[in-house]
Amino acid sequence: MTGGKILIVDDDDAVRTVVAHALRRAGHTVRTAASLADMTRELRTHPPDVLVTDVVLPDGDGIDHAGRLASERPDMPVIVLSARNTLTTAVRATEAGAYDYLPKPFDLDTLTRTVAAALKRGGAAAEDRAVEEEQLPLIGRSPAMQDVYRVIARVISNDLTVLVSGESGTGKELVARAIHDLGARRAAPFVPINMAAIPRELIEAELFGHERGAFTGAAQRSAGRFEQAAGGTLFLDEIGDMPIEAQTRLLRVLQSGEFTTVGGARTIRADVRIVAATNRDLQQAVAGGQFREDLYYRLNVVPVALPALRERRGDIAELARHFLDRAAEAGLPRKTLAAEAVAALEAHDWPGNVRELENLMRRLAALSRDDRIGAAEVVATIGAAPPLAETLPDPGIEAAVRAMIERLSREEPRALDDGSLYDRVIGAVERPLIEAMLARHGGNQLRAARAIGLNRNTLRKRLDALGIEPVARSSAPGEG
Repeated sequence: MTGGKILIVDDDDAVRTVVAHALRRAGHTVRTAASLADMTRELRTHPPDVLVTDVVLPDGDGIDHAGRLASERPDMPVIVLSARNTLTTAVRATEAGAYDYLPKPFDLDTLTRTVAAALKRGGAAAEDRAVEEEQLPLIGRSPAMQDVYRVIARVISNDLTVLVSGESGTGKELVARAIHDLGARRAAPFVPINMAAIPRELIEAELFGHERGAFTGAAQRSAGRFEQAAGGTLFLDEIGDMPIEAQTRLLRVLQSGEFTTVGGARTIRADVRIVAATNRDLQQAVAGGQFREDLYYRLNVVPVALPALRERRGDIAELARHFLDRAAEAGLPRKTLAAEAVAALEAHDWPGNVRELENLMRRLAALSRDDRIGAAEVVATIGAAPPLAETLPDPGIEAAVRAMIERLSREEPRALDDGSLYDRVIGAVERPLIEAMLARHGGNQLRAARAIGLNRNTLRKRLDALGIEPVARSSAPGEG
């Protein structure tokens, strides 16, 4: 490979020396500068093929200068280095026209490969737009999160489909919202839908909408999530739980860019960006015949793998303090963390990930007697906490209730104000609960009632009130 002319701008003598040595060893001609003034002089007298610049310089901001260079010299790739390892920095660098962004400390081999690729491909220009730190929902400066930030920064200027994977509680929806809020579609709606929370028979109607009379109970036309998200972003959460029949129709929409409502004939353009998320291994689901391979490749155009919290322990202190600040903003007492408390937090394995940490911080903010939280309180609170499944609401049930309320707001808005909402929601949960317990206990009403926590007479009254047919609740032999 023929070497290029590289200009390195950094006010740290050690960084300039080490980087210059590595790039010269790779065959490049290297010049250095310690300030924006030096950079300007070098650009005029010795124009480089690639510029490598730090963000914080003695006389200005390297990213701002890179933005001006991108418009003046679009043929010159700019690589930004920074110790300010946040999503804001990655996005600012990308939007200013930088070819790439490398957080400090960086691997010299990675920098060498990035410079080589920049020489081959040339620079990329992008529209400049300021991003405020407080607008961004993602927190963390670990190498794993830097990889996430770099992917987000690269996709906000296009409409490529993104597949976010990660354990429950890692923040997959936050990534989807960041992509939406920082992208060109930010003025349009962000519409989430949880595939695990929608009954199988209603998924297509929820996604694509339905016409009046399309099925029993469809009293009027209802727009689906694709229409609601027009011009914006559709977030398909828990995509791995989508039934295979709905997968087929979703694939057709992604291929054609068009859809029809359930019971309708008019073709509607699907003007949305798709961000999907899963906590399952979709490749394994494909191998097991539970997920369409062609749909997987349609969704997995840009993969984003979110790390578990135990894989980025260096971010725990910053996250914990952030959640304490949010708790204070919500009216709870303001608390701080002692150094030994941070160490105790970092030693925990966090099976519930960031969501579990947030819940713990709120609990400590509410219950801690002192303004400064110590290690003993952290350990005691973690140890006294009930199992994770008991402390966190079932995301499927929670999402199902929210979906029901959203559906009522569209189809029967008066139901949200006429005093019937509680009975409607409880009724929707009660029927599948009773039917599931009857099935589990072979139709034995006495055992089912005990499992639910009711007496048998109350259960029978509920069966009659819900209209569950006798054949579905036949008593076991010997039950009177």
